[in-house]
Amino acid sequence: MNTAKKTSLSVLVPVYNEEYLVESSLNRLLVLEESPMLERIQVIVVDDCSKDNTPQVLSRLSTELPAKSRMIEWKFLKHSENAGKGKALQTALQESECEITIIHDADLEYYPQDILRMIPLFIEENADAVYGSRFVTHQYRRILMFRHELGNRFLTFCCNLISNLNLTDMETCYKALRTELFKSIPLYSNDFRIEPEITIKLGKRNARIFEIPINYCGRTYSEGKKINWKDGIKAIWAIIKFGFSDDIFTGDRFGSKILMRISRANRFNSWMADTIRPYIGKSVLEIGAGIGNLTKKLIPKERYYLTDINSLYLEMAKNLKFDKPYLSVEYLDINDVSEFRNDRKRFDTIICLNVIEHIDDDVKAMKNISDLLEDDGNAIILVPRGQNLFGSLDEVLAHKRRYSQSAIQSLAGKAGLQITHVIPFNRVSTIPWYINGKIFKKRTFGLFQIYMMDLLTPVFRKIDNILPVPSLSYIFIMEKRGKFSFNTGDRRR
Repeated sequence: MNTAKKTSLSVLVPVYNEEYLVESSLNRLLVLEESPMLERIQVIVVDDCSKDNTPQVLSRLSTELPAKSRMIEWKFLKHSENAGKGKALQTALQESECEITIIHDADLEYYPQDILRMIPLFIEENADAVYGSRFVTHQYRRILMFRHELGNRFLTFCCNLISNLNLTDMETCYKALRTELFKSIPLYSNDFRIEPEITIKLGKRNARIFEIPINYCGRTYSEGKKINWKDGIKAIWAIIKFGFSDDIFTGDRFGSKILMRISRANRFNSWMADTIRPYIGKSVLEIGAGIGNLTKKLIPKERYYLTDINSLYLEMAKNLKFDKPYLSVEYLDINDVSEFRNDRKRFDTIICLNVIEHIDDDVKAMKNISDLLEDDGNAIILVPRGQNLFGSLDEVLAHKRRYSQSAIQSLAGKAGLQITHVIPFNRVSTIPWYINGKIFKKRTFGLFQIYMMDLLTPVFRKIDNILPVPSLSYIFIMEKRGKFSFNTGDRRR
């Protein structure tokens, strides 16, 4: 075990009507101070408007526990109304400041010693999430309630079927996640439905999930167990609901929500990849690659760098690397390429699709692209066409502008690049974009629209060149030097 590396841990503790158990449960967390891997520990307790004497107990503990702790930072919060476990977790998560966040219940069913065995997976295996499973081999477990376990296993099976995971215990309390990842997942469930919601969205984010066996001492309903068969029915509905949802990113400056929805259009991405493939060499830099939807269609190559400015995308994309030695996944801000350029050779191909319209100084961005490009190499640049189409969809995607052909020619000239081909791309979407973004002022694409676009893409590819409307985008092929005949491919605007 490598103990040289250290991390930090936030523990979220939702509490409701646990006056007799919560003190022992919180005291158990003191064992975390024994870990040589933790340099900071934060415990966030949320009383979900308990009706018994839990508030009084927590009030006392808020004074006693800090005095007993060597390094744990305690924070006690309270809901004014009972909202459910899921809501209590969301409240606590907002206060989480450490690198890893784990959920711990206040009912003495779980043992914090097991948390100490989960932490190394984040350090040594680069885990995104670690689940503590009650159903894989462990030292011991209390034998209780066959039907309850059967229900848990059935819900896990349903969740695995939807998420394409192979977990053994989806309903476990002990879920540890990287905090940045946890906070970037939109959570809506206020009750026990939070369990499948977290799991399914982790699956859709391609998270690296691990399981370890944990000890478990489940209590009976007479002892105060709160989850019941009604929660099981709700969980099944939640699994179906979140299985169809693509709402897996919180709102951010990158337009992650709408970009993830667009990424469902697999056939459309293939169309784009096939369009640019003839101009791609052996050493490729893809700028603004997102989670790698296009990358997967263009590799293998002798050398391929997938880059983005969004760390959340890069975490997802890193899962592509494990059996692809030619693939690198790295951060790159096209506004400043000095460090990136100094560490690597230049590239014979740079792919930059739907990027420069996001940048304030697009002249500098184009010059940086040129700087990273080998002599006689190709820069493949896709931009949205026509400022007259600029609308609400451009705003939600953080577009600064749309482009004319002459504007791109000017940018290319200032960067020392020469346009060799202009490819009008995706005429079929121009009218829907105008209607949605200019007339109805929509802020997202409907999921049905995305499915239909992807379903009809084989037809669109055949008719796109003959449609009598301007294209939604331009693809420009540029070379760094040399004299070439200028070929627009198609002069319709």
